[in-house]
Amino acid sequence: MATALLIVSSCQQNKQEKMNDTAKTEHYTFELSDKVTRQKVTFKNRYGITLTGDLYIPKNASNNLSAIAISGPFGAVKEQSSGLYANQMAERGFVVLAFDPSYTGESGGEPRNVASPDINTEDFSAAIDFLGLHEKVDRNKLGIIGICGFGGFALNATAVDKRVKAVATTSMYDMSRVNAEGYFGSTTPEQRTKMLEEMSLQRWEDAKNGTPKYPENGLGQTNEKSPQFVKEYYDYYKTKRGFHERSLNSNGAWTATNSLSFMNMPLLTYIKEISPRPMLLIAGEKAHSRYFSEDAFKMASEPKELMIIPNAVHVDLYDKIDVIPFDKMETFFKTNLK
Repeated sequence: MATALLIVSSCQQNKQEKMNDTAKTEHYTFELSDKVTRQKVTFKNRYGITLTGDLYIPKNASNNLSAIAISGPFGAVKEQSSGLYANQMAERGFVVLAFDPSYTGESGGEPRNVASPDINTEDFSAAIDFLGLHEKVDRNKLGIIGICGFGGFALNATAVDKRVKAVATTSMYDMSRVNAEGYFGSTTPEQRTKMLEEMSLQRWEDAKNGTPKYPENGLGQTNEKSPQFVKEYYDYYKTKRGFHERSLNSNGAWTATNSLSFMNMPLLTYIKEISPRPMLLIAGEKAHSRYFSEDAFKMASEPKELMIIPNAVHVDLYDKIDVIPFDKMETFFKTNLK
């Protein structure tokens, strides 16, 4: 029995060493801090889907550290914004896990490029599972950061998962709201009905073909007539600044029926249940998405804080280190993860 256990342990060690070697040569959209180590890890969510993440740990770290789970933006991968955030927060003394959500990036799940208000909320709780079992982490000092569309999932996860002691979001989207209503409630009842009819019929096509339909990459169609915020997305995802081959925003698309599960499952229904745990919502002054954070702030109970970054647009909070208020987030989590 001892020999068998040794063999299993050896296999796991070899697998982890290969993952670490791969991580060293991976394409990241930012430079790893010389004060931080990065290790590729895997863990399972409650639905049995294997998630892949990067674990950032301060060099010469002690034990009983505070830890943060990070994901987003919606359609991005851990080598982009969430990894950049993790790198910065690990520099500031936290153990940080940036992960690819289910069905995207290096994480498992079939078919590819599907999102779910339930499963993506669960992904955050699975990350909390992982962090709470890590030898250097104090499981009573766990927080979450959600970027863009994963801001809404982060708030939803915090509401239901009482192990999370503090939550922050940047450039937050409420994905259920924007899918159901359009931007600023612009979708008419007739348009909503037509969208649902088209996706419902597409299900028969997908079932007949055995595979889902994938539209063309939407940002690939960007031109001078596109809305300004779409041009800003293009500037991040489709240029050297933020392009990553595994990011569906850079190189792919969600399934044609992806919006279905968001159309009648409001993410922020129980946002008041985050209280008495603190919430920090950060948005750019000139971001098209600013109203999502402002409305979430109005809905939430104390303690809560809304921070508006002067002159910043939505994607500035993806990667502009001189714009993203990391010092504020450091203070927020060090104060509240006690």
